[in-house]
Amino acid sequence: MNYQSAIPYFYGTGRRKSSVARVRIIPGTGNVTVNGRDINDYFGLETLKMIVTQPFGVTKTEGRFDIICTVKGGGVSGQAGAIRHGVARALLQAGDEYRAPLKKAGLLTRDPRMKERKKYGLKAARRASQFSKR
Repeated sequence: MNYQSAIPYFYGTGRRKSSVARVRIIPGTGNVTVNGRDINDYFGLETLKMIVTQPFGVTKTEGRFDIICTVKGGGVSGQAGAIRHGVARALLQAGDEYRAPLKKAGLLTRDPRMKERKKYGLKAARRASQFSKR
C-alpha cells in the first residue's frame, strides 16, 4: 500500500534504547506495516506484536487506525518499544481524550535506560581485568 500525502495522518516519533521509530497512524482497519513489511513478517514473537499494539488496547481504539512506520537501530525488542512510544504520541494528536489513559499506563514516558559507555582502563563498561595479588 502506498499512501499519498493527501490522506490525513497523525505522526509520532518513538525512541527506546538506540532505536528510533517514525510512526504515522491513519484512520483504517488495523493494518500494521513496519519498514514496508507486514508486522507478522517483521516481528516473529507474539509478545512484540502485543507491545506494538498496546496503546490501542489502552485507549480502546483497536481496528480504527492503520500503522505505517520506519524504525532504525537497536534490536527487535528495542524497536518494538520505540514503535509503541511513537504510536502513543501519534494517538495524542488524534485526540486529546487519550492522554489520561496513555499516561496512566506509562506509555508516554520515554524509557531512559541506555547502554552504558565503556570506560578507559576497563574491558567494558564495568568489567575490569581479573585481580591477582602477584
